[in-house]
Amino acid sequence: MAPKHIISAAAIVVNERNEILLIKGPKRGWEMPGGQVEEGESLKEAAIRETREESGIEIEVTTFCGVFQNVSASICNTLFLGKPVGGQLLTSHESLEVGFFPIETALEMVTWGNFRERIELCLDEARHPVYVEFSIPLKDC
Repeated sequence: MAPKHIISAAAIVVNERNEILLIKGPKRGWEMPGGQVEEGESLKEAAIRETREESGIEIEVTTFCGVFQNVSASICNTLFLGKPVGGQLLTSHESLEVGFFPIETALEMVTWGNFRERIELCLDEARHPVYVEFSIPLKDC
């Protein structure tokens, strides 16, 4: 059987008041915006799109933070740090509520799995790896 994995991208968005963007999803409660990477989309593009779709906020990705891999569920989640550059807070079918919250408040609000740890690691820029985007046509791989 061929391997099958889910790749997702999420953004920890920090505004000029040092507040974090959170969405309240119907299943996991408060979390950072994110979701699955679509075919033909880069990880960074997915984080930007998912943030816009779930919160109404346009972002600029500033840093690649890392990867969280759920081995048993075959899910790899990539994490980015970003800043808002436009848009306005809007809910969607994936977000019951959206808002910017002071960091300590936001960390207390996030209770699902290891999502709080993900945010904390992204905010600690000294621990970030390097990220390089490149493109090679499938026929050349």
